[in-house]
Amino acid sequence: MRRLGPEELSGLTILVVCLAIVVPVPFVVDPDRMLVPLAVWGTLAVAWIVATAAAVLLPPRRRTALGALAAQTVLTAALVVTVPGIGWLPILLVFGAALSTYVGPWAVTGAVVVVNTAALLVVSLLAPGPGRALELVLSLGLYVLLQVASAAVCVALQREQRLRTELTVAHTALAAAAVLGEEATRASERLRISRELHDLIGHQLTVLTLELESAAHRPGERGVEHVERARSLARELLGDVRATVGELRRRAPDLRDALGAVAAAVPSPRVDVVVADDVVADEEQTAALVRITQEVVTNAVRHAEMATELRIAVTTDGDGALRLVARDDGLTSGPLRLGHGLAGIVERAEALGGGATFDATSGFTVEARLAGRAAS
Repeated sequence: MRRLGPEELSGLTILVVCLAIVVPVPFVVDPDRMLVPLAVWGTLAVAWIVATAAAVLLPPRRRTALGALAAQTVLTAALVVTVPGIGWLPILLVFGAALSTYVGPWAVTGAVVVVNTAALLVVSLLAPGPGRALELVLSLGLYVLLQVASAAVCVALQREQRLRTELTVAHTALAAAAVLGEEATRASERLRISRELHDLIGHQLTVLTLELESAAHRPGERGVEHVERARSLARELLGDVRATVGELRRRAPDLRDALGAVAAAVPSPRVDVVVADDVVADEEQTAALVRITQEVVTNAVRHAEMATELRIAVTTDGDGALRLVARDDGLTSGPLRLGHGLAGIVERAEALGGGATFDATSGFTVEARLAGRAAS
């Protein structure tokens, strides 16, 4: 079961409050006070609920969402105007102004505030009475201020969310750079040591082998057996040194620790990294997997709506290829488009003889394959 976050809970709370405002009206208001029949008002209320849900759930800043917001704004005005004198209904106008900041730019919010204010003006004119002029001015001014204030608060919250997202992305990039920077330092040190081993010990053992070869051809058979054993031992030592040099050049950092360091930089969604015990990656493969993991995490933070968990698994195929599969539980909307980040995943995988695929049918899944070392 998906765990609701603070934003989802706050949205549900606001929706419940709005329903609590609309639903009691037919039961507590005298039908004679309504400007339309009760059945018509009920139909408008149901349409308002549908339009509000659509404006909340549809991807923002698209025509469908803007259309839903326009319908919601008009229906809200209709609900308020057709039942004049109900003091709690205009609260819906404030909610509409706040909702508009999530759907469109400031111009859209301004248009919503204008429509809402016009609806309030109509309501005030439909309920004339002594001393209504001052009350009209105060009421209109108060609700305009409430709409502007609620919109400003929502914009501030969205800006804070964007900054928090960018900060998380920056932490992820920093963690990946730190892992690769540490590995670059270790690789440089390993290269230095391997060169010294090769230049010093390897050279000395080579000289020793040549000396023993010369001794084996000298007259006298007494020391031949010992010379042969020494020569064999020297060759074994030389082979061990060369193997050690090769291992120092190839050895990569622990892949589980490297990917875990990138995942630990993300507070939300929760990132679980599993690396199979039989996975062995060289330095180049490890660097590619770290960068792919960084991009996967960044994509989940920025684009996976309502995602609470991201699972990353690294396994090996039968031919020795490495396979990274990442899947989040977020909501997906619209067609899949490859941005620079996803295109970078494809390029990194193809550079190592593999490839990458993406699936957005349920959550978002990334599968990257790196060819085995023998094949690459």
